[in-house]
Amino acid sequence: MKRLGNYRLLFLGLLIFTAGAQAQTTNSFSVKQAVDYANKNSVQVKNALLDILIQKQTNRDITSIALPQIGGSGQVTDYLQIPTTLLPGEIVGQPAGTYVPVKFGTKWTAGANVSLSQILFDGQVFIALKARNGTIELQTTVERITEENIKANIYKIYYQLVLSKTQIGLLDANIERLQKLSHDVTLIYQNGFAEKVDIDKLTVQLANLQTEKMKALNMIDNGYHGLKLLMGMPIKDSLILTDTLSDEQIKESVLEATQYNYKDRKDYQLMLVTNKLNGLNVRRYNLSKLPSLSLVGNYGVQAQRNKFDFFGKGDWFNTSYLGLQVRVPIFNGFALQARTQKARLELKKTQNQTEALEISIDREVKDATNNFATAIATMDYQKKNMALAEKVYNQTKKKYEIGTGSATEINTAQLDLKTAQTNYISALYDAIIAKVDFLKATGKL
Repeated sequence: MKRLGNYRLLFLGLLIFTAGAQAQTTNSFSVKQAVDYANKNSVQVKNALLDILIQKQTNRDITSIALPQIGGSGQVTDYLQIPTTLLPGEIVGQPAGTYVPVKFGTKWTAGANVSLSQILFDGQVFIALKARNGTIELQTTVERITEENIKANIYKIYYQLVLSKTQIGLLDANIERLQKLSHDVTLIYQNGFAEKVDIDKLTVQLANLQTEKMKALNMIDNGYHGLKLLMGMPIKDSLILTDTLSDEQIKESVLEATQYNYKDRKDYQLMLVTNKLNGLNVRRYNLSKLPSLSLVGNYGVQAQRNKFDFFGKGDWFNTSYLGLQVRVPIFNGFALQARTQKARLELKKTQNQTEALEISIDREVKDATNNFATAIATMDYQKKNMALAEKVYNQTKKKYEIGTGSATEINTAQLDLKTAQTNYISALYDAIIAKVDFLKATGKL
């Protein structure tokens, strides 16, 4: 029985492990695949796409105004007391000025009507129909801006995490180098050619590097969580980054794109659509000064009974008409004038904002170009500096091993190498950020 219970526990453990394995998904993504995943799963993008669908339904509602409006109505009335009508007394030979009460009609009446109306001309409806494509274009542009912002952030975080592999590799190399140096210094100390303080200094440096690596790994783990959140990926899923990053990739065909067009920028496209819609709004109020014309019609039937017997024998009386209805605006307390002027001012405001955006884009492109050129130069300089620091460290280490160098020199060389490596990693990340900002500024991200 005890063995059977152990088997049950083992089986239950396997079920739990299997369920956990099935719940977790492993994703191996390039940066482009990460962006594609975000475009399908990010809540921000999903809501932006829903806004487009909402606008389409709003446009359908607007379109319905220009379509025939058909309505039906029906009623059944039971006159508990038939209405009384007063007739002049002269009709029945009574003195003038007197009235005779008479009841006309039946106890029950029933009727049904179908009405039709169709707008033939209305300036406001005409402009609203014309603005439908513009409103869809507006929401679509907003959705593209959302995608672009997410894409820029994904590129920055993705490559920061890619660079973190290089950072951890450099830390591991430094730890291994210090461990080897500590071992060698210990042997020298045992032979009486070094001091105990030299070993202690190396131990402190090694502990600092191991602590720095632990903190870096924690920051990398949190970075993956942030990237998953941005992409709309469950935190429990595994994410593997497949792209690599090199100096050549960062420099590749970027600064060649010195020419740019305002219309390549999605925020500029948004301003153009806004100007277009505001211009249509001005036209809408101008056309609302004109008369509107509609076709109207009605068809109805009515029956009267003394008893509730409308489905039996008896007459139903028909009535129908067809006509044109004209509505002429005459005076509305200057409300239309105020609305028209307000629409003109709003149009002027967005035109001013468009001009300001052009100046802002020029500045962004210029700044991004300068920043990227500086980042590339800094990256190249720090790479050479790191190689030189490593060369100095190796030479200093050899001098120390043969007894011609001091512990202070080798500690200084080690710290200089560590600083040069840190500066190189920082320069690499600054360069990729500058590249993303440049591509976004020129509308080519």
